[in-house]
Amino acid sequence: MEAFAYAHPTTKQQALGMLSPDWDSAAVLAGGTDLISLMKEHVVIPKRVVSIRGVKEWTGISATPQGLRIGALTTFQDLLDHPTLKQHLPSLTIAVAGVSSPQIRNMGTIGGDLCQRPRCWYFRNGYGLLARDPAGKPLVPEGENRYHAILGNSGPAYFVNPSSLAPALIALGATMKIAGPQGEREAKLAEFFVIPKSDRERENILRPNEIVTEILVPADAHNTANSTYEVRQKEALDWPLATASVALQMDGEKVRTAKIVLGHVAPVPWPANAAAQSLAGKSITSETAAAAGDAAVQGAKPLSQNSYKVQLARVAVKRALLAAVRNQSAASEGA
Repeated sequence: MEAFAYAHPTTKQQALGMLSPDWDSAAVLAGGTDLISLMKEHVVIPKRVVSIRGVKEWTGISATPQGLRIGALTTFQDLLDHPTLKQHLPSLTIAVAGVSSPQIRNMGTIGGDLCQRPRCWYFRNGYGLLARDPAGKPLVPEGENRYHAILGNSGPAYFVNPSSLAPALIALGATMKIAGPQGEREAKLAEFFVIPKSDRERENILRPNEIVTEILVPADAHNTANSTYEVRQKEALDWPLATASVALQMDGEKVRTAKIVLGHVAPVPWPANAAAQSLAGKSITSETAAAAGDAAVQGAKPLSQNSYKVQLARVAVKRALLAAVRNQSAASEGA
């Protein structure tokens, strides 16, 4: 790790004033579970590290008329301990619970999870975000690609988005606030992530001198049948191989509208729109859920070593849909 200056602001104005218009000058430290490893691996070498843990206005969970406001510095454990999330937003708490390490739960933040960099081993070993050799040839298609993308991977990016919470939040229709030198702006979380075209770009719309400050889960998300299903190689702390988060607006036993978002299978959280549309006017049964799973992976282009992910994503969609209906039924009985 290279030497760096350390700043610990306690207000929003102080924090924003310590950032820079270029990525190399300053880096934001929230929980530190990603940034510290990037610095140790010399992937990120900031001149200044700005710790924002002292900015209290970016913490906490509160109910507002618009929905549930979650400060970007809210930890995974805070989310897990919240009394109403498990009942109304099980898709989110299931995703949180998938992070099995107590240390990570108590340090990792929702903002840090959404902004973390790809876990692609080529990127982490200094080959750049798009993983190319010195001649510019992509390394992933013919290389070690067991954990890389099967959707949205026609190039130049092959990594998978690593966020645990993004698929669930996107399915629930979440929005976010971003603060910068020009003030605050709002964005749909579904539009936050982008597929970079060069190593100079990032995987989201955040500018170097901006910070994610809060997430808003809309009030009507509480009325959805929602769930998340993750497929993991092991129960110990690790990233999933494939996930699916769903949110269903129901008319009795029939689906009025649906949102299905896949995780860990594409460079961005992947909206399975065709699968969602296929459910309109139908009841969720084993057959309709399986058909939606099939539709979700239409167009997948597995690489040489990751075709197994197609089946995992298919199964994740089916099981998330079935779980969502069970969760809603259980919540109704407990009301």
